[in-house]
Amino acid sequence: MKSPASHPSAGFTLVELVIGAGLMSLILAAAYACLSAGLSAQRLIEPRIDAAQNARVAMDRIAADLRAACILSKEAHFLGMDRRLGDIEADNLDFATHHHTPARPGEGDYCQVSYFLQPDPESSAFTLWRRRHPAIGLDPLAGGQREVIADGLRQLKFEYYDGWEWFDTWGDPEGSGKRETSALAPTNLSGLPDAVRITLAFDAAPARRARTARSSAGPIEAPRQAASNESSSAEPPMVFQTVVRLNLARRPSSTASGSSATAAPEGSPTPSTPMF
Repeated sequence: MKSPASHPSAGFTLVELVIGAGLMSLILAAAYACLSAGLSAQRLIEPRIDAAQNARVAMDRIAADLRAACILSKEAHFLGMDRRLGDIEADNLDFATHHHTPARPGEGDYCQVSYFLQPDPESSAFTLWRRRHPAIGLDPLAGGQREVIADGLRQLKFEYYDGWEWFDTWGDPEGSGKRETSALAPTNLSGLPDAVRITLAFDAAPARRARTARSSAGPIEAPRQAASNESSSAEPPMVFQTVVRLNLARRPSSTASGSSATAAPEGSPTPSTPMF
């Protein structure tokens, strides 16, 4: 009687197990690398998307107020001050606008507006504030309510165009009477500019800077050391710029005392208009 033929038992050899484990390790390593790259790209892109969105909102609000800008007061028509906070350019802008929707009885479309920067206590960046006062007060630079427009700024710069050239300042914020004492009577001391160029610079990595600022709390020497480390590894800010035309700007005609204005000779240059 024949015995049944013996068949080898099914299974994997040691070599097959080693090869399978190696391939699985490679697949897991590649998947982890892809996931890590995706998360790194997300952490890199999200702050820039937020900065671009903040810049768009801030630009839209400033531009809407400037397009309907009008005279602020009899003494100060339109005030643009060149200011710095440490190494940061943080200009001030004060004017009045008709871009206002009345919310209370007795209000009109006239509103006094100010734009300025203030340091952010939670990071090394700055916050853009807007002051709105829908009334004609004794002090055109005081009163009203303040609101945050955007945070994470590294620069706020305004430049003013009079039809011929650009100026860093407009009006006489100190009230020094330069309009009466100046022999040349610069055009940027009164009235409204024809256009305003707005430059905003946003921090490209605000979350990282905030973590650095919080972790550097300690002795007095810590802020200086943190600032040096930050400047050495800081990323360049994201800069946004636009030019806004003031629809109500009217340049006064230059007249000699006691005589009417003389027409410009034929072929003489006329004030150029910036391209918008």
